[in-house]
Amino acid sequence: MPVKPTIIRLIMKLRQKGITDRNVLAAIERIPRELFVPTSFYDQAYEDIALPIGNGQTISQPTVVAFMTQKLEPDIKSKVLEIGTGCGYQAAVLSRLFRRVYTIERYRNLLRAAEKRFIKLRLNNIIPLWADGNQGWPDQAPFDRIILTAGTPSVPNVLFEQLSENGILIAPVGYTSANQKLVLYKKNGQNISAEKLWAVRFVPVVSGTVSDTVSSN
Repeated sequence: MPVKPTIIRLIMKLRQKGITDRNVLAAIERIPRELFVPTSFYDQAYEDIALPIGNGQTISQPTVVAFMTQKLEPDIKSKVLEIGTGCGYQAAVLSRLFRRVYTIERYRNLLRAAEKRFIKLRLNNIIPLWADGNQGWPDQAPFDRIILTAGTPSVPNVLFEQLSENGILIAPVGYTSANQKLVLYKKNGQNISAEKLWAVRFVPVVSGTVSDTVSSN
């Protein structure tokens, strides 16, 4: 099946923005982003923009997804923890690059919808969990990589504790969405180094879980 021209344009734009990892670009190309957005936004699925997915959440723009993924230094032998499943797009991309993807979402309805997409795409190496992402996933720790897809004033210490030695964590950090920056953390023994990267705007991470009874508006 020929690649959609819209995907080709997106891949070219990602290259222009500095995404050079061929495996990351291939993963973006193989995951149909239109399956992860509401039907009213199908025509914008391959634009380099964030789109609403309900519950006040968004699907991140492809450039940010690709950049964060590239910075994780993907390794097919490694396992990764994602905090904030959302529609499942980031997890789907990660699934093409890591041995196992563990992903946590606080909104049950979003998680169920994401699970259906994973099944449809036969992404069998994604393990989803309805839980408070601030606590990580201690039963499955340590993780070689951790990615936060929601903004946080600071990364919870428990996540660093669940990161393996020589592990990498990336997160949007800032007290408000107006001053967030992606920060790349690398763990070496008990030492954690931090490098500030792009300025970004993510919805904030929130403690607790939300059941299906809450409106998605």
